[in-house]
Amino acid sequence: MIKKEVNRKEILDTSGIQRSLSRLTLEIFERQQGKKDFALIGIQKRGVPLAKRIANKLKEVENLDIEVGALDINLYRDDFSTVGTAPVLRGTNVPFPVEEKTIILVDDVLFTGRTIRAALDAIVDLGRPKKVELAVFVDRGHRELPIQADYVGLSLNTRREDHVELYLTETDGKDSLILESIK
Repeated sequence: MIKKEVNRKEILDTSGIQRSLSRLTLEIFERQQGKKDFALIGIQKRGVPLAKRIANKLKEVENLDIEVGALDINLYRDDFSTVGTAPVLRGTNVPFPVEEKTIILVDDVLFTGRTIRAALDAIVDLGRPKKVELAVFVDRGHRELPIQADYVGLSLNTRREDHVELYLTETDGKDSLILESIK
């Protein structure tokens, strides 16, 4: 058996994550400026704290109160056979109607697009939004579905077999973006 070497590299530290999140928030603000009918919905697990951080920055910098929800997409996934048979449910909490709003879905890493496809199915079960946009912290390419982000914090050039992991203080005790490459 050939042992494969894993190269772990920190792409962003705490300050880099803050800068990328600020750029992402500014991009959202510039496109939504003057609109009051948008809300953020974070995809469990790390999309939720990202959505809350974006909302806090919009409040801090632009004095905007933006509603934030949490979306659990595990029951909507199409890959149960590859990730196990019993999904871990973290709960959906969207305390506002989605109808007649622009919903900005927030996720950590955009890869194949399958998570976003599941999120769109979950959103439709909540109602019919006026529009759905996508904000991701990292877009690493390699789509399997025709899905693209409207707002991107960082575009990262990766190989398909690489692994990208965003760690956040709220879920992991630290802020860090790691790229794992197998040699």
